[in-house]
Amino acid sequence: MPVAAALAATAALLLTACGGGGDSSKDNDKIAGADGTGGSNSPSPSVSASADKNAPTFAFPSDIKVTVEKESTGDVTKDAVLRDLAYAAQARLEGLVKGDGQTANMSRYYAADALVYFDKQITETRKKGLTSTGSYRYYDFKVLDLSGLTATARYCEDQRQAFAKEIKTNTVHRTTPSNDDFIQVSVQTAKDSGGDWQVRRVSWKKATAECVQA
Repeated sequence: MPVAAALAATAALLLTACGGGGDSSKDNDKIAGADGTGGSNSPSPSVSASADKNAPTFAFPSDIKVTVEKESTGDVTKDAVLRDLAYAAQARLEGLVKGDGQTANMSRYYAADALVYFDKQITETRKKGLTSTGSYRYYDFKVLDLSGLTATARYCEDQRQAFAKEIKTNTVHRTTPSNDDFIQVSVQTAKDSGGDWQVRRVSWKKATAECVQA
């Protein structure tokens, strides 16, 4: 399959910049990734961790850069929701670059429809020989509603330097940055028995006014 066709067929790839609005039952058009030029097929991993108690660690290839911009709301519960939402975003990216939708972090921060969807899409993407490379930025985290053990929230992803990469050749398929590279991700979460706020449903929109930046 030609690369362009393969990318289109992957319509899957997880909250992507060129894909339009959607939810966890619909596909998108572009593999979420980031700027990079390749290198070895298995770059040395970099491990990111947080000072939070019981925080997860994430092992990313050296060609993946992650930035999380998140401020305290002043509310303990809302802060916990947003903390775990930031972890969920990183878990999804880690699963993508590992080609494994059932990593410990994916299982910890996703459940129900969201976990099933992303597991399927990550698996299909890896079968097509595609992955990601470069920089991701997550910002503008907000809790929209909080009721007992459930919450709805949203955040933004900056994917201007997000590109697909062929695993075998390290060929990076670059696109021209645009407002469509700003993604607003909306989620439904629920607190599990272990105290983590898990993403259960996901929807997203591109080029929203709240997310677009210069």
